[in-house]
Amino acid sequence: MTRHNIEWNDPTGKIPLGNGEFCFTADGTGLQTFGGNAMAHWAWHSFPLPAGRTAADIPSTGTFQRGRNQGPDEFQPNTDDLRNWMFDNPHIMNLGRLRLCRAGGLELKQNEISGLTRNLDLWSGKQTANYQIDGEPVRVEAWVDSTVDAVAVRIESPLLARGGLEVALDFPYPAIQNRGSVGDFSRIEGHKTELTARGQLRVDFLRDVDATTYHASLAWSAGGKSSSSTNGSPHRFYLSSPGSQWLDFVLAFAPAQNSGSLPKVEKSLATTARHWKNFWSTGGAIDLSGSKDARWFELERRIVLSQYLMAAQSAGSYPSSESGLMQVDPWRGQFHMEMVWWHLAHYALWDRWPMAEKAVGCYQLFTPAARALAEQLGYRGLKWGKSVGPEGRSAPWMGNQVLLWKEPHPMFFAELEYRLRPTRATLKKWADIVFGTAEHMADYPVRDEKTGLYSLAPAMPPSEQGITRDTVFDLAYWRWGLDQAQIWRQRLGLAREPHWDEVRAHLAPLPVSDGLFVHSAEWLDTYTKRAFEHPDPVGVFGMLPPIAGVDQAIAHRTVLKVWETWDWKRCWGWDFPWMAMAAARNGEPQIAIEALLKEGGDNNRYDPRGLNGGWYLPGNGGLLYAVAMMTAGWDGCPDKSAPGFPADGSWVVKWEGLRKSP
Repeated sequence: MTRHNIEWNDPTGKIPLGNGEFCFTADGTGLQTFGGNAMAHWAWHSFPLPAGRTAADIPSTGTFQRGRNQGPDEFQPNTDDLRNWMFDNPHIMNLGRLRLCRAGGLELKQNEISGLTRNLDLWSGKQTANYQIDGEPVRVEAWVDSTVDAVAVRIESPLLARGGLEVALDFPYPAIQNRGSVGDFSRIEGHKTELTARGQLRVDFLRDVDATTYHASLAWSAGGKSSSSTNGSPHRFYLSSPGSQWLDFVLAFAPAQNSGSLPKVEKSLATTARHWKNFWSTGGAIDLSGSKDARWFELERRIVLSQYLMAAQSAGSYPSSESGLMQVDPWRGQFHMEMVWWHLAHYALWDRWPMAEKAVGCYQLFTPAARALAEQLGYRGLKWGKSVGPEGRSAPWMGNQVLLWKEPHPMFFAELEYRLRPTRATLKKWADIVFGTAEHMADYPVRDEKTGLYSLAPAMPPSEQGITRDTVFDLAYWRWGLDQAQIWRQRLGLAREPHWDEVRAHLAPLPVSDGLFVHSAEWLDTYTKRAFEHPDPVGVFGMLPPIAGVDQAIAHRTVLKVWETWDWKRCWGWDFPWMAMAAARNGEPQIAIEALLKEGGDNNRYDPRGLNGGWYLPGNGGLLYAVAMMTAGWDGCPDKSAPGFPADGSWVVKWEGLRKSP
C-alpha cells in the first residue's frame, strides 16, 4: 500500500487531506499558500434572494411544473432570476484558508520556493513538505484529524524564529467559481468575523455569512503569537513564532461552538495514524504485484489511491459532489442523485459499508421532498430529485424530471445492505423507501391502450443526449427495481403488489436493432451518430445482474460492438469501469482490463493524486466497484478467483476482504 504514497513536487498541486466529513486541500508548501480549500459536508451557504423576491417565491420541490411530464422541466416566464438563484443555491463553501507568508503578511511567490519534496504517507494520513526559502530550510507536516473537523500542522524553520515567516488565516465571502480556490478573499462586506481569545494559546472565531453561521477555533503551541491583520481586513489573522523555529497549531471548524478543548498536535497525529492504519488493515485489499502485465503498477496505484480519495472526502454525512470536498464543481457542489451510486456503492463490495451509511441515509432525509415532488407532478410514491443540497430541493435543469435512472438507486443500496446484514431490521429500515420508490416506478410509465404496453415516456437516458422514450438502460433498471420491490415485500411476509406485477409484465421491450441493444426505441443510430457519452446499452447486463427477459446473447454482442465503435475520448470517467463491469459479466475479461486502462483523453487519466480526470470522483468510485466485482466476482460468475481478470497468467490477483456484487 505504501508503495503508492503520493509524491508530488508541484508547489501548486493540491492534495486532499480528510476524514470523510471534512477536507483540507494542501499545496506544495504544506498549507494553502498558492491555493486550496477547507470544506465540509455540513458547510453550505446561500446567497441572498434576488431583489424583490421572498422565500415564498421558491418552490420547495425545485420546479414550478404541475402535472405529469410531457418533456423538459417547465419554468414560468419572467422567473429567470429565481431559476438562476435556485441553480446556484445552496452551494458548498470554503471555510477558510491557511497560507505561509513573510513578515507583515507579505505574499510569498511561487518562484521563492525551491528544492521542494513532498510526500503523503497513506499509512498515517500525514503530508510532509520540505523546501527552501531564501536558502533556509522549511518543513511543514499537515494532516486532518480523524475525530474532529480540524487540520493539524507542525512547521519547522529558522525563518520562524527570526520573524521571516508567518501563517495567515483568511476567511472569504463565498463564491461559486468552478474549480480552484473558492471564495472572495478581498470582499469585506456581507460577512462578519468575531474573535474571542481563550487564554494565551487559543482564539475562537464566530463567522456570520449572510444567513449562515459557523465556528472556527485556532490553538497553538507555547511561544506562538496571534495578531489581527495589519492591512485593516477584519477577516484575516496571523500566527507567528518569534524566538522559536517550531510552531504547532490546530485549526478546527464546526457548525456549532466548540467550548471544549482541541486535540494536541502529538495526540492528533497518533489518533489519525491509528485511524488510517485501521482503514488499510480492514476491509478489502488487492495486490497485483505478481502480474506479468507491465501495467499492474498503474492499475494498483489507481485502486489504492481511489480508496484513499473516497475515504478522505466521500464518507461523511451527505453524498459527495462530483468534485468531492476539493472545490466547487459546475453544479455548485450539489449532489446528483444518479451519481450517488458511483460515490457510495463500492463501500459495500469493499466491506466498508459503515463509511457509506450516513450519506446513504439521504434517502430517508429526502423522503418528504420526494413525496412532495411526486404529488406536485401528479404521480404516486417517491420521485427522487436530481441536483440537490441538504434540504433535498432540486436545482432547475431541463432533465430533472425525465432523467430516470436515479429512481431505482435506493433499491440497489437497500439490496447491498441486506446482503451484508440480512436481518428484519434492515428490511424495515428500507421498506418505506423501497415501496415508495416502486409505487412511483409503477405509476410513471404511460400505457398504450392499443398494445397494452407501458412506456417510459418521456425519458432522458444516462447518456443525456436528449429526451426520448423507452431508453434501454432505464427499461432494464425498471424491470430489476419492480422485481426487487416484490422480493422485499415477500421477505417481509407481505403479498405481492398486483399493479407492480402488471406494469412489470407489460413494460415496453428493450430496444434492439440489428441484434444489438440501442439507446432508445427512437435512436437506432446508436452506433453511428450517437456512439459517445455514456454507453448506456452495456449497463443492461453489466452494472445490473441478470434480469428475466433480458437476452444475454444480445448483451454480449452489444459489449463487443460498443467496444469497437465508441468514441472513448468523448466519455466520462465512470464510463470506463461501466464498460469493464459489462465486459467481465459477459465473459470478456481482456476487454474489462483494457477498458480500465484505456487511453481516453483526460477523462480516463488519473493524476499524481490518483484523481480521475483531475477532479471527477465518480470515476474513482466506479473503478473501485468494477475491480471489486472483477476480483471477488458476481452472482452466477464462474467459480474461480478473479473471474473478471484474464486467465492467461498475465494478471496475478491476490486479494482479501472483498464481497461479491449482485
